[in-house]
Amino acid sequence: MTQKKKNNIIIGSLCAVVLLMAVGYAAFSSILNIKGTTNISSNWNILITNVESKNIVGAATNAEDPTWEALTATFKTNLVSPGDSIEYDITVENRGNLNALLEKITLTESNNPAIKFTSSGLEEGSELNAGDSKVLTVKVEYLASVTSQPENTEGTFTVTLDYSQKEGSGVVSQTAAEKLIATATDSGDGLYADEYETGRYVYKGANPANYITFNNEPWRIISVESDGTLKLIKKGSIGNKQWGDWGAADNNWGKPVTLNEYLNNDYYNSLDASSKELIQTHSWNVGPVVDEAIYGATDSGFANQLAHEASKVWSGNIALINPSDFIKANTNASQCGSMKLHFDNKEVCKTTNYMLPTDRAWTISPFDSNNYRAFIFSSEGTIGESEIDSQFEVHPVLYLKSDITISGNGTGTDPYTIN
Repeated sequence: MTQKKKNNIIIGSLCAVVLLMAVGYAAFSSILNIKGTTNISSNWNILITNVESKNIVGAATNAEDPTWEALTATFKTNLVSPGDSIEYDITVENRGNLNALLEKITLTESNNPAIKFTSSGLEEGSELNAGDSKVLTVKVEYLASVTSQPENTEGTFTVTLDYSQKEGSGVVSQTAAEKLIATATDSGDGLYADEYETGRYVYKGANPANYITFNNEPWRIISVESDGTLKLIKKGSIGNKQWGDWGAADNNWGKPVTLNEYLNNDYYNSLDASSKELIQTHSWNVGPVVDEAIYGATDSGFANQLAHEASKVWSGNIALINPSDFIKANTNASQCGSMKLHFDNKEVCKTTNYMLPTDRAWTISPFDSNNYRAFIFSSEGTIGESEIDSQFEVHPVLYLKSDITISGNGTGTDPYTIN
């Protein structure tokens, strides 16, 4: 049985306007607060996703560009003369998996004969279904009827949107990929669109909310793939092991090498049965990476590195990260956006990358110019290479199937769990 979900969404504004015929200033802020909790396990996630100014009349201007976060929108306006006005479109989006109904709109305004606030675009009884968005328009106006400087230069305006779960609507199916992509950002720690692969998203930063429980252990989500699968890396090593056999002098992961055989046999079989059912057999880029990517006099380019990684493909259940995964996990692209930059700026790069191992750990990528060597990543923030029979940390990587659903917030204390 579905428990009805109900929340009040409050958009409040405080406007302080200096109403001068020559120059004026208004501070206007809009706050959307989602409050209330229930025992329902569904994702209730209604939030502001954009604010834009429009229909500017007279000498009205934005004192600053409108800004917004998930629950807050802020705009500052210059009003100069009677008749000046400006409108703000506030996009309210349902990124959860419950359909919502706008039961009531309550407007509260202080009396100031010089300032008029109005809202439009949303009506009581309108639906905001999962995945949809609607626009609330707020207009700030210096009334044209004002003929003298008003004594009162303060005005407040509050819009309360009372949303509840739409009657008769259950949980709308939402895959893990869809839920995570809805959290994508372009600043700070979090999930970013992959600029090199359309439809793919990667986690970046020192500690993004990408924790997930798999096989009753903590893992972290590397990426949301374009096919809807999730790429995971185990948090913590399963021990120090060698990558390959020195005697074979062959660093071709797909041959397979020693570590490949161990991960896809002994380690895979150690997972519980329900966890193995969640793993998607996947294609992995196992092409050799050139040493110039790190040690060259000039940066050979990250796109070139990606092309080398993709020059050979292997299919399997469990493997390791590519060096490019380690690079992309860093938010500091200007200093850490390629293997060479990462190597040269290791002291900086290691502070904004959640994927650092305890010491040194293997990647899946072999070394192009020496069959006895493969690439590693380290706690120092570097990417290097070493003999394939060396003993380094092993952090298993796998893909989860695209049809899974998850709950939780992805933090260390409330990791995503697979439903």
